[in-house]
Amino acid sequence: MDRVVVYVESKVHPTESVEKILSAISNVFPTIRFQVDLEKGEVRGSAEGIEALTKLYNLLRREQIRDAARSVLRKGVEGNSITFYISKQAAFVKRLSFSEPSGEEPLGPIKVTIECDSPKKLIEWLTST
Repeated sequence: MDRVVVYVESKVHPTESVEKILSAISNVFPTIRFQVDLEKGEVRGSAEGIEALTKLYNLLRREQIRDAARSVLRKGVEGNSITFYISKQAAFVKRLSFSEPSGEEPLGPIKVTIECDSPKKLIEWLTST
């Protein structure tokens, strides 16, 4: 696989625990390096390399949602990036649930953007049987 960079971001609401959000993200993307900005109320992070997607790859198989994932990921392709959203609550309990950008999650989802040379190849790898 060619160049892969994973970016994640999430809003941090006053009623939320930053530690729980970091834990939720780490449950899906364990190699992410974080920056927390409480003034802006957000958490951001990134990781390089295909290894950053290993846990996502395994969760897609465990949860048996590869077909749904393929559809969501394809819709999120724009140029050399793939953007999608996952549920904070599901990620916190080590599950994977795709989400809409707004309205579906009371405290908002985790936004994931993957930059790579070949989004189509990456989606195929992530969702193949």
